[in-house]
Amino acid sequence: MLNPAQKLNPKIFDLNVEQVPIRRGFGEGLVLAAEQDERVVGLCADLTESTQMHLFRAKFPKRFVEVGVAEQNLAAVASGLAAMGKIPFLSSYAMFSPGRNWEQIRTTVCYNNRNVKIIGSHAGVSVGPDGGTHQAIEDIAIMRVIPRMTVIAPADALEAKRATLAIAKYEGPVYLRLAREKTPVITTEESPFVIGQANILITPEKPTVAIIVCGSLVYHALVAARLLAREKIMVTVINCHTIKPLDQKTILAEAKRAGAVVTVEEHQQAGGLAGAVAELLAVNYPVPMELVGVRDQFGQSGTPAELIEHYGLGVEGIIAAVKRVIKRRG
Repeated sequence: MLNPAQKLNPKIFDLNVEQVPIRRGFGEGLVLAAEQDERVVGLCADLTESTQMHLFRAKFPKRFVEVGVAEQNLAAVASGLAAMGKIPFLSSYAMFSPGRNWEQIRTTVCYNNRNVKIIGSHAGVSVGPDGGTHQAIEDIAIMRVIPRMTVIAPADALEAKRATLAIAKYEGPVYLRLAREKTPVITTEESPFVIGQANILITPEKPTVAIIVCGSLVYHALVAARLLAREKIMVTVINCHTIKPLDQKTILAEAKRAGAVVTVEEHQQAGGLAGAVAELLAVNYPVPMELVGVRDQFGQSGTPAELIEHYGLGVEGIIAAVKRVIKRRG
């Protein structure tokens, strides 16, 4: 069932599949990007180890700026560095950046079209015990609405590394969304990654539903697809790592093949991946659609696994959404 062109980890479904924090891939990727281009600089808001930027700081201390707990300044300083020809990467928790400095990102970065890379770590409810105040589940919505902003949510640590290298070479503002918890490594070093090009991970000959998913829940979608196949329900699984610009060609083609769509994201149902896909389909090819995401609620404290299940984002929630959309299609 797995698409061989994607060069996925052959041990995806093993019980002992390796799990690595997605943010770790960013830290390693930033060091590689800085080795390739001396214009790459790093800025942080007093969360250097949490966001894995300490790897960059250790290797390139003279190219690192600790701004402190001042997220508005973080964005403004990055914009100034970009104006002088640098490629600044700024990192913090997503709840603080872009959560606390959205206006500075909008005006000093995007309005001026500065080549700044915003890294929002610890996104989603899987931050766990930190609770609702620290669980950014609105960040995709507020970032994708800004003109000139690119929005990316990698599925695992290796994809985060490839995404970091890609955005370092990409001209323009980018938001890279990262989860905190360890996530199964589903890709390999050879897996493809192109900004704006979704990856079809499972592609049955006659799909019943197309699952479009991003970020930390890609693994859950793959497991759900495997279990659904046992019930003779064949689904396509699309890793839509780039939410803006959306891969319209792939999504429309797979929506036409399947005739029904389920979106999956660790984010509010409103304004995120679901919103982007719904906007595309409503105008071009309306089909029955179900949304797996947080339903207009704040997060709360709990273990990551508990919260994923509580908000209906896990394997069972995805399976239920697939079966609902099949009934709606008739």
